[in-house]
Amino acid sequence: MGTDDKQPTADVTTAATAAVKRYAIAPGYRVNVRSGPSTQYAIVRSLPAGSTVPIHCQKPGEWVSGPYGTTNLWDSIAPGEYVSDAYVKTGSDGYVAPRCA
Repeated sequence: MGTDDKQPTADVTTAATAAVKRYAIAPGYRVNVRSGPSTQYAIVRSLPAGSTVPIHCQKPGEWVSGPYGTTNLWDSIAPGEYVSDAYVKTGSDGYVAPRCA
């Protein structure tokens, strides 16, 4: 009975994780993750070359030029963590996720 109780919880967790699409960071780039949508915000961490990131939501911020063009879109990859969309291969110049609140 204990195994049956845990199974639905595992399925829900797997489904929620699978729903968030991951996107590749531009090849050969280490990208700084910022605490907000601008290079004026503190660097929280750096993503190594070859990383992929989930995009939970997006919001406008500072304009940045990168390998995928010039944009003011910033991608929220975790709570309090943003990367410029100019370094993320989304296949679009616009929003690919909901706007952040």
